[in-house]
Amino acid sequence: MATHQSNGHIAATADKGHSNGKSNGHTAAAQNGHSNGHAVAPEVEWNFARAKDGVLATTGANMSIRAIRYKISASVQDNGPRPVLPLAHGDPSMFPAFRTAIEAEDAVAATLRTGEFNCYPAGVGLPAARSAVAEHLSKDLPYQLSADDIFLTAGGTQAIEVVIPVLAQPGANILLPRPGYPNYEARAGFNRLEVRHFDLLPDKGWEIDINSLESIADKNTTAMVIINPNNPCGSVYSYEHLAKVAEVARKLGILVIADEVYGKLVFGSAPFIPMGVFGHIAPVLSIGSLSKSWIVPGWRLGWVAVYDPKRILQETKIATSITNYLNVSTDPATFIQGALPKILENTKEDFFKRIIALLKESSEICYKDIKENRYISCPHKPEGSMFVMVKLNLHLLEGIQDDIDFCCKLAKEESVILCPGSVLGMENWVRITFAIVPSSIQDGVERIKSFCQRHKKK
Repeated sequence: MATHQSNGHIAATADKGHSNGKSNGHTAAAQNGHSNGHAVAPEVEWNFARAKDGVLATTGANMSIRAIRYKISASVQDNGPRPVLPLAHGDPSMFPAFRTAIEAEDAVAATLRTGEFNCYPAGVGLPAARSAVAEHLSKDLPYQLSADDIFLTAGGTQAIEVVIPVLAQPGANILLPRPGYPNYEARAGFNRLEVRHFDLLPDKGWEIDINSLESIADKNTTAMVIINPNNPCGSVYSYEHLAKVAEVARKLGILVIADEVYGKLVFGSAPFIPMGVFGHIAPVLSIGSLSKSWIVPGWRLGWVAVYDPKRILQETKIATSITNYLNVSTDPATFIQGALPKILENTKEDFFKRIIALLKESSEICYKDIKENRYISCPHKPEGSMFVMVKLNLHLLEGIQDDIDFCCKLAKEESVILCPGSVLGMENWVRITFAIVPSSIQDGVERIKSFCQRHKKK
């Protein structure tokens, strides 16, 4: 019957003079005075056009290290006489000296060859992998973690993507460090979570301005973020300083998000103290990953660890919310999860000692040469992570407008890529990575000095 009706409709259409195959829309247009065969489509107001003014279109463009790095890299001359030195981001995996541990590579290869890890994983991670991370982290804590305290993520980046929406209730706000890692602010913007900044104090080794926390927090403040060892400053916080942070968090009734992805990369006098040591004072969500300590950012394996011996985050359903989020999100590759227990168990301490020795040597070269360059200044010698913050003495330079202008012109003239401080919350500063072989960091800081001398005020 349906076919007969359809055919009848076609026949009826043909009877009305449409046997030449032209569409009804064309005929309608002709009846409206467009008999020349060129129909003018009416204006359509697309409902999705409003998205151009939405949060995803307007947030993050100025908060992305990747985006600003691409912009600065575009200034490099393709026919430049010298190789490009990438001193803007912390990924030294391209250098053979920074190759990951052979035990980690063997674990991944062996896991793949079993053929048992080609499936979808559980949303929060494979049980064996979660147990391995819990055991690994518990070595530095006064209490024991369980597998239920660990949520596996696709790198530290997804860990940020998980914890921020969980806290983004209507009217809520979060306290972020300045300078800081811009992904936190971008994610907060995407989730309409208000950001309030506290300063890191350069003349005090980039410590948190603890005295300011109470003045910027209110009853709607849900959490504060600390990054230790610090990106972008290279500082490592003392036990006493972290204890004060925990006490203030408890007083304010907020949890602490501790970004600890550089936890193994410490080479100064201060040891790394995990924030979880203070979990009995205030609950902590710790972000960690393989990416930095094992020099494998492309493997995309991270975690959120719940440091909460009093089970406050269980009672307030924060842990449940993390589970629910991950159940509708992407997962780290199953075979990397499958290899994780052997990676954590088998990697020898010699590997970390080698990486730390490289970072220490490069950081000392970087710091020494910066101190000898009057056009830039560094208030604190780096003690950990892969970075150092450097102030531009623009009053001594000519033709340089700001930190972004400095970085673009440096890239064009010297083929050196730096990260401008404005994307990190510190205008007219730059972040330099020393996660590069010593000969290259030496070359890089010498090129920076040549650039500054060329642009010095006459």
